[in-house]
Amino acid sequence: MVTGGRHRAGAALQHAANSPDQAAPGSVVPLASEDEILPAVRQELEAAKFIDIHTHLFMPSLGSLGLWGIDSLLTYHYLEAEFFRCSTVQPGEYRQLSTCQKADLIWRTLFVENTPVSEAARGVIAVLHAFGLATNATDLMEAREFFRAQDARAHIDRVFALAGISEVVMTNDPLDPEEGPLWERGVERDPRFHAALRLDRILVECPDRWNIAELRRFLATWHDRLRPAYMAVSLPDTFEFPDDSPRGLLLAEAVLPACRDFEIPLSLMIGVRRQVNPALQLAGDASGAADLRALERLCVAFPDNRFLITILSRENQHELCIYARKFSNLMPFGCWWFLNNPSIVEEVTTERLEMLGTSFIPQHSDARVLEQLIYKWRNTRRTLAPVLANKYRLLCEDGRQVTRAAIRRDIHRLFRSNFERLLPGGVI
Repeated sequence: MVTGGRHRAGAALQHAANSPDQAAPGSVVPLASEDEILPAVRQELEAAKFIDIHTHLFMPSLGSLGLWGIDSLLTYHYLEAEFFRCSTVQPGEYRQLSTCQKADLIWRTLFVENTPVSEAARGVIAVLHAFGLATNATDLMEAREFFRAQDARAHIDRVFALAGISEVVMTNDPLDPEEGPLWERGVERDPRFHAALRLDRILVECPDRWNIAELRRFLATWHDRLRPAYMAVSLPDTFEFPDDSPRGLLLAEAVLPACRDFEIPLSLMIGVRRQVNPALQLAGDASGAADLRALERLCVAFPDNRFLITILSRENQHELCIYARKFSNLMPFGCWWFLNNPSIVEEVTTERLEMLGTSFIPQHSDARVLEQLIYKWRNTRRTLAPVLANKYRLLCEDGRQVTRAAIRRDIHRLFRSNFERLLPGGVI
């Protein structure tokens, strides 16, 4: 990413390597029928290397913060919530178990005693299958032995290749007592992992502890340290702007001016209702519809800022598209959290294509465990292929020929260049 005159070594080469401008032989030949269009779309999606613009993964130098392996996959909070629906075990009892014991219990309950048809459960099956491991085993011995044998860096290479991605953006919290000190001591950068400066502890949890000048200094220090692709915060469904609360003042007078000065976007993830069931801890959050007039006011008040926006409520998606049509500094991205199910991804992506063309970012993984990249991006390709193919089919019926080169260009825009152009210099 280019920031303040610096740029990451090899970024331009990486950008060029993924550019669709060089047409392959035959790519400019019009596709004549529906039978040709869908296979072409599937092949181009498989060949493309995506940027995963929002994850909770960590580069190797951040050590144990990074989660991977079968026990982490099975104790993912999506599966924990499902487990409590299928078991008489209470959350308090569950918390007393070791990670391995929790994983064994979830495997037996959701994968042996029940058929793993939910998205989160089926994802674990997809990961095991991708590595040639048994998907119907009664215990986790084989899977644990496999993951224990992996070299971390080589395993990351393999997972990225299986997922079809070249880079990810992390979620980095300077105020996290484990993570912050690692950055302060200095960490080895991995060019596949880009930072994002997360602001939840500041803007959501304790905004009254900060003043404007103090936060501006803090953001400048951590911008230099992290070199983030963007700043980010997840917000409740009650989010408003303008707002004279401590959070509203910090956002308007410290965060947004800092993003403008550093020439990076602010990512707003709106619609979380925290801890509706506190006993479930991380699995206890829910969603709510938000008043998106706050986005309208933000875009009007800060026209020189760029906003990455994802909304948790299904009911808000059409309105978000309308605002994106009105404000070119607003970039909708992804189907976040509870929306990341194929039926809803298909609906939301179709709506966005109809209203925005290819000027949005269809998906991010939100992965918390490394191997989740495999099934989340597999799901995205599988779901989006018929959606895109149907749009090209309709275009052909209405008199415009479609070529592989055009399909490749569109996929590159959706999954790479729409994000890159938000960043200083247009590359990361």
